[in-house]
Amino acid sequence: MFSWEGITEFVAVAETENFTAASQNLNISTAQVSRQISALETRLSTKLFYRTTRKVSITEAGQVYYQHCRQLLDGLEDAERALTQLQSAPKGKLRVTAPTTFGESRIAPVLNDFASLYPELSIECFFTNQKIDLVDSAYDLAIRLGKLDDSSMMAKRLSVRKLFVCASPSYLSDHSAPHTLAELDDHNCLQGTLQYWRFHDRGQERNIKIHGKLSFNSGTALLDAALKGLGIVQLPDYYVQESIETGQLVPLLQNFQPSDEGIWAIYPHNRHLSPKVRMLIDYMSSNLSI
Repeated sequence: MFSWEGITEFVAVAETENFTAASQNLNISTAQVSRQISALETRLSTKLFYRTTRKVSITEAGQVYYQHCRQLLDGLEDAERALTQLQSAPKGKLRVTAPTTFGESRIAPVLNDFASLYPELSIECFFTNQKIDLVDSAYDLAIRLGKLDDSSMMAKRLSVRKLFVCASPSYLSDHSAPHTLAELDDHNCLQGTLQYWRFHDRGQERNIKIHGKLSFNSGTALLDAALKGLGIVQLPDYYVQESIETGQLVPLLQNFQPSDEGIWAIYPHNRHLSPKVRMLIDYMSSNLSI
């Protein structure tokens, strides 16, 4: 049966390589540290340290054991920290960045609701479509959409977004609605920053190159063009959902709709995430509706 006895003392000695220093860190006697280590080695039938009058060094087996014990103690610290956080309201400043349109329409209302719950918290949010270096710019949190490519950051998926291909009834009255991906070549496809649209076809994700007479680096501008009957567009749900529900836009090629894309909260790799950031991430995960 597992026992915690001796674990704290073992980790302290492994990290200080000194029994006296370990005892001082733990505020107990050196003799007690020595007794606990000896009892632990007896229980494990394994030598954890090499001891001389001048030096203490960890054995190979001790190093393996240390890696696991360190994780156990870290987990215990996290558990105690989580309980403490439940009893304390977030305060101080939070710096957040998010994509412009999605941030304005979806993130801002959630941040405002969160701020109203915690009056001692100050939130600074910067909307931009540029990927900001969180560490250099001192941001606590960033919202990212779609595929992540920064493996140095920690990430939590908050929700998903769906991509829709659609056109206005006026456009479709003048042009036959496409029923296959190949038929897109016969239409004016409103182009964004990418020269292709994403689809799911026969069990695989496909990128289809599109052509058209209008190109914008703005989803809002593309939506306006689609509403005015100028062509077919592919946009995320937060641009077109309302227009689809009111009949201003008609969804097309629904049999080829691509897989949902993630909406992510990313933050610098930090095992001890601050309470205010953790609470905001949890709040957004529960309240971010698309």
